Amino acid sequence: MATTEKQHFDVLIIGAGPIGLACGIEAQKAGKSYVIIDKGTLVNSLYNYPVFMTFFSTSERLEIGGVPFVSINPKPNRNEALEYYRRVTDKFQLNIRLFEEVQSCQKQEDGLFHIATSKAAYEAENVIIATGFYDVPNLMNIPGEDLPKVIHYYKDPHYYAFSKVLVVGANNSSVDVALETFRKGAEVTMVIRGKEMGANVKYWVRPDIENRIKEGAIKAYFESHLTEIKAHSVIIATPGGEVEIENDFVAAMTGYQPNFGFLEKIGVTLDENKVPNYNPETMETSLACLYLAGVVCGGMDTHKWFIENSRVHAELIINHILKN
Repeated sequence: MATTEKQHFDVLIIGAGPIGLACGIEAQKAGKSYVIIDKGTLVNSLYNYPVFMTFFSTSERLEIGGVPFVSINPKPNRNEALEYYRRVTDKFQLNIRLFEEVQSCQKQEDGLFHIATSKAAYEAENVIIATGFYDVPNLMNIPGEDLPKVIHYYKDPHYYAFSKVLVVGANNSSVDVALETFRKGAEVTMVIRGKEMGANVKYWVRPDIENRIKEGAIKAYFESHLTEIKAHSVIIATPGGEVEIENDFVAAMTGYQPNFGFLEKIGVTLDENKVPNYNPETMETSLACLYLAGVVCGGMDTHKWFIENSRVHAELIINHILKN
């Protein structure tokens, strides 16, 4: 139950991902009181990445707070990133509240934001939203998508060993699921809307998936889409007509989007393409003292912002706060 006494901070940051942590570090350096709140664990989105995921970026491009990210490989993996961001949090002794969901955030006439969470109540002079985009999967909106066999989040390939797995999509997450489950003995089929694999597939992985498809080890239907998911089969619309195949699991790697309802509820205005309205020089939204940071700034274009090119948001925001 939320407490009645509000805790006051200069800056309240919603989201404890890498960019939220970077904002906390900059606030701390500037001598501002702050708190970072997340409804899940530390760097929750990274935690929910596949267990064996390797980043596209090199480790130095994922660094925050000037803390070196040392990896034994050119491209760090998920587990190394979890350890790195945990150590950064510990190094700066960041004021962080985990497993605490923000339920409301409203600006009052006195200029302060009043924030209620699942555990406490706060007031803040400035609010930074750094919630990422991983919470809401893009749905296919087809019959059977709500069946238990359908997943939008993938963790470990062992669970799917010796099963019939259908993977929807042609980008990195889809390719990773297809290759990893295939190597655990799954019978893998891919359904791809375009004529070829996605342009952003990791360059060191692309030859692997293309060769597996070419040799027939992984079946792929190009220029195709699912039309229905049944308990023990799926129906695929292909250029040659509908095909029904036996199936145990559907991995719908269709991408994700920010929680637009949450953004609008707080006071962020969106354009017709769901892109938030903010000043790119300060990251301030149309509501004074409400800021955006990280991938949430891209709206539906979740490939625009990454850790490496949005780390600077933290400095832009805190510098603007210091000038006010």
